Amino acid sequence: MEKVTIRVPASTSNLGPGFDCLGVALRMYNFITVSRVLRPERREQIVAQAAALFFKRTNRRRFPFSCSAIEKIPRSRGLGSSATIRLGVLQGLNQITGGPLDQLSIFRLCAELEGHPDNAAPASFGGFTVARSEDVQCFDVSPRLKFVLLIPDFEIQTAAARAILPEEILHMRAVENVRNACAITAAFASRDYGKLRGAFEDELHQPFRVKAIRFLPCVIAAAEKAGALGAFLSGSGSTICAVTLGDPKKIAVAIQQAARTRSQIIITAADNRGVQIYR
Repeated sequence: MEKVTIRVPASTSNLGPGFDCLGVALRMYNFITVSRVLRPERREQIVAQAAALFFKRTNRRRFPFSCSAIEKIPRSRGLGSSATIRLGVLQGLNQITGGPLDQLSIFRLCAELEGHPDNAAPASFGGFTVARSEDVQCFDVSPRLKFVLLIPDFEIQTAAARAILPEEILHMRAVENVRNACAITAAFASRDYGKLRGAFEDELHQPFRVKAIRFLPCVIAAAEKAGALGAFLSGSGSTICAVTLGDPKKIAVAIQQAARTRSQIIITAADNRGVQIYR
């Protein structure tokens, strides 16, 4: 095989209290094409790092390749864009070299490159995922559940968003997060989505990231008032995600008015397939 295109879904991660472990794949996609070429080409650092790790772990002989992307997922908005590029490169090289790695191994390489598994897991396997170190549990998500994305017209770098977080939090705050993360997991596993209401509250990261996204509390309150089951900061932001079984358009209007900033709205559902290979 000389050329392959990989379709990788966006993802919303953390879901409030599930910091670095919970995620959902979304029906928004990047398309990554990897091709053998005769001469080495200049590559983005993110591509070069993924390739270097792939060749190191598989002991495959390096070869020159090109990598191009059709990007439908905005960068640095908390929607897993970097994970789609890394995963696309890893999957593409794996296909071209005859498939030395299985899907779980590729996920683990992607999570290692990312530094956390919460976007790599849903992008790899689809649906709602619970990532615990190198292990993943996956659950299909009903198309009845809609995700309303408010995507502001500014970027948030993950490293900067993590630097805001304190090294310690109060014990009771941690307990509350455990309760809510467990409730979210149970609701998705049982498909009893009504139980998501009130479970997206977080004490680990969102209260501190408000410094960078001042309108976050207002948007969450507006989403809930308009009928959402809840809303949360998608990844490290700047996107805010509301979840609903009701009227997503009503929620979209409410949260965009509450944000009072330049933004776009995308209404979508979960992707249950994960990464797909187009030969």
